[in-house]
Amino acid sequence: MLNERGFFPIGDSARTKTFPAITLILIIANIFVFFYALNLPEQIILKLAFIPSKPTLLAIFAHMFLHADIFHLFGNMWFFWIFGDNVEDRLGKARFLLLYFLSGIAALLAHIIINPGSSVPLVGASGAISGILGAYMILFPRARVHVYYGYFISGHLPAFLYAFIWFAFQLLYGIATLGMQAGIAFFAHIGGFIAGMVLALILKPKPKRIKVS
Repeated sequence: MLNERGFFPIGDSARTKTFPAITLILIIANIFVFFYALNLPEQIILKLAFIPSKPTLLAIFAHMFLHADIFHLFGNMWFFWIFGDNVEDRLGKARFLLLYFLSGIAALLAHIIINPGSSVPLVGASGAISGILGAYMILFPRARVHVYYGYFISGHLPAFLYAFIWFAFQLLYGIATLGMQAGIAFFAHIGGFIAGMVLALILKPKPKRIKVS
């Protein structure tokens, strides 16, 4: 899951002008694949999951639609829904889709650099969605993110501060678990997040110039 316990986004202040069709389609696709995969043999799942020591072109994309359990799925899709609609609205559907998958691929590259010979399967949309958060921070830095802190306590943080704290969590946990089987690909999150920031700067539409006659 993308969140750390007690630091979960439950809403944001940014508003959209368009219907988030791509975000919704990707969420539905992830949910469908999760329940469909429950009936698939384990050997097929392993072919679809990404294994750094045995990378395949199919797994590069297929692993983004697989999730370890219902909590993994729910955490990722909720996180995606909170931030994805705004990023899609700002970038447009085609650029948003490009950012999503390129962030997912960048997350894989970061994971491979840290775990080049790993035989542990990697599944989940976390890397791609981390890219969405990175893009959100660039595009909506002053938006307010409603955050659940734990024990029924919540508050609001500026998007740039929320993203910075989230990134710090990933970095600290990633360093602390280097060389260990952590169960969470922290450096994939980091790679996806950085890619999302860079891609948002590249892909965001330029302001329209007003022609004066």
